[in-house]
Amino acid sequence: MELKIVRMEFPEDANIIIGQTHFIKTAEDLYEVMVNAVPSAKFGLAFNEASGPCLVRAEGNDSELKALAIKNVKNIGAGHVFVIVLKDAFPINVLNAIKNCPEICSIFCATANEVEVVISQTDLGRGVLGVIDGNSPKGVETDKDVRERKEFLRMIGYKL
Repeated sequence: MELKIVRMEFPEDANIIIGQTHFIKTAEDLYEVMVNAVPSAKFGLAFNEASGPCLVRAEGNDSELKALAIKNVKNIGAGHVFVIVLKDAFPINVLNAIKNCPEICSIFCATANEVEVVISQTDLGRGVLGVIDGNSPKGVETDKDVRERKEFLRMIGYKL
């Protein structure tokens, strides 16, 4: 077994969602989930088949984001893994709908942070062991940090 680290690539003003699925209709179903959850969102999604022709299946409404989703999922190279690159919405807007999609098995991350995917390579293929999502904690928030967090949430419309 060999361990590999694969860094995800996506724009600074975008988010990425990485997960595991299990069926050929994932691309179409996730497309419908995305447009039904946030019709104005821009996104690209791709997933790796794990049997049959083992193709990368992709959909989206933004060609740049779709190309990035394809590039990222190909670099991961693990069967039944999907990647969504998302703009003009946050993962919180779509994550529950994605998790309720019948063929979705799990979500590894949903973030705007830098992401590295930890891959295991065997004779059979590749598998995702986990993700490194952003940086390690640098301390515990102070009263000032709490105020700033609450102000930020109100500024972006998530609290009154």
